[in-house]
Amino acid sequence: MTHSAHLPPGLDEAAHRCLVAGFAGTATVPDTLKRLIDRGLGGVILFTRNVRDAQQVRQLTDTLRALRPDLIVAIDNEGGGIGHLVGAGAPEVPGSYALGVADDPALTARCADALAGHLATLGITASYAPVADLQHHPRNPIVRTRSFGAEPALAARHLRTWIAATERRGVASCAKHFPGHGGTETDSHHDVAVDPRPYDELRADLEPFRAAVGAGVPMIMSAHVVFPALDPERPATLSRRILGDLLRHELDFDGVLVSDALEMKAIADRYGEAGGARIALAAGADQVIVAVPELETTLACRDAVLDALRSGVLAEERVREAAGRVRRLAERYAAPAGTVDGWDAGAGLEAARRAVRSRPVPPAVRGAHVVDLFPPPHPALNWGGEDLLTEVRALDPTATGTAVTGEPAEPAAVAEEILRASGAAPLVVATCDAGLHPWQEQLRAALLARRPDAVTVDTGLPEGGALCSYGRGRANLRAVAEVLAGA
Repeated sequence: MTHSAHLPPGLDEAAHRCLVAGFAGTATVPDTLKRLIDRGLGGVILFTRNVRDAQQVRQLTDTLRALRPDLIVAIDNEGGGIGHLVGAGAPEVPGSYALGVADDPALTARCADALAGHLATLGITASYAPVADLQHHPRNPIVRTRSFGAEPALAARHLRTWIAATERRGVASCAKHFPGHGGTETDSHHDVAVDPRPYDELRADLEPFRAAVGAGVPMIMSAHVVFPALDPERPATLSRRILGDLLRHELDFDGVLVSDALEMKAIADRYGEAGGARIALAAGADQVIVAVPELETTLACRDAVLDALRSGVLAEERVREAAGRVRRLAERYAAPAGTVDGWDAGAGLEAARRAVRSRPVPPAVRGAHVVDLFPPPHPALNWGGEDLLTEVRALDPTATGTAVTGEPAEPAAVAEEILRASGAAPLVVATCDAGLHPWQEQLRAALLARRPDAVTVDTGLPEGGALCSYGRGRANLRAVAEVLAGA
């Protein structure tokens, strides 16, 4: 147990303010977390594991705030398939890419307003959204439909309106992942991602972040990405040149700079979570997120920060400055609104429909056999478990189908099985980012070789299918299902 001995007054509390902790449980607050909150913990981040239903979430956030009224309660709430709050009745909103395709900022504002209004009713007052990354690398495994698109001005337009709508609800938004995760071929959850582009190409990726700063975004999250043109050594989260020179000085951001989760392999494997926490704060981050439910990891990060303060490796002024920014954030956003006005629950489906119908749509196919091929959900992102067949059957009970999530052991046998099961029914073959998952391409090719009349659907980024949903949130899949069923 590390004691706050030998630290000047207030510095122990300041160090705790620089941490955001994940935890397990839906009703009781673990004793270790209570002790962290007593000592000044800056915030907590909720995940699907903390959610049963709306009333339970509100009780949990009330319980947390009773321990410390200025605790920031946050969640990743981008919309689309990233649905930690499905169990709590979250509004169904497509991911950002579909909003960019519809390209109606007023509609984006209504979607962001619905998400923020719902958060306010739950007592969650900080949302780690929207994504400001540009999706311009076809093999990027992690940004994709979470981005508003590839065009800087388009992303900037929708970021501004999302941030303003969230702000009106008294909820703090967060533009992520600075200075952009869209140019990588690696998912930083799994490994160090590198963006090798020269500086003049990287500048375009900064435009959405500039727009976010201009719109008064209260938080920005850093990327665990190495940009050799900006800093050959360290990922952005740990780089003083990127966080300090670029974000603080050039973009003039004075809000809370928060790190992406430290247990992501890009940081944990090379620096360790605790080392990552110390280096990120020294480099200019104000808060570091430790999202894992095991609070020992959070304690190890906290102890590393306190030890670094004691030994002088981490400057006292740096931590006090960071804690000051977190305090200002808490003054504005920690207390949830007393009354929450309603929101437009239909905005998300309207946006999803507009995206699907942005290209010519094929005629309806009633009674179809729907084959839905999609990768297994990302452990850190998607808990929705939505599938296209369920949405089609809700509108056309005569439809049948097969959902294949993850690579089958024998693709040829699966294709034969599907062709047998579909019989003479119209065939629909849906893939999700097949270019990243060769098994989907193989299965689709095997089916189309025998059934060239099949209707093809892309549920990720467009890859030449007859229909495209631009995302796998429930609203996205429902909008495609409506076209297929002629509803």
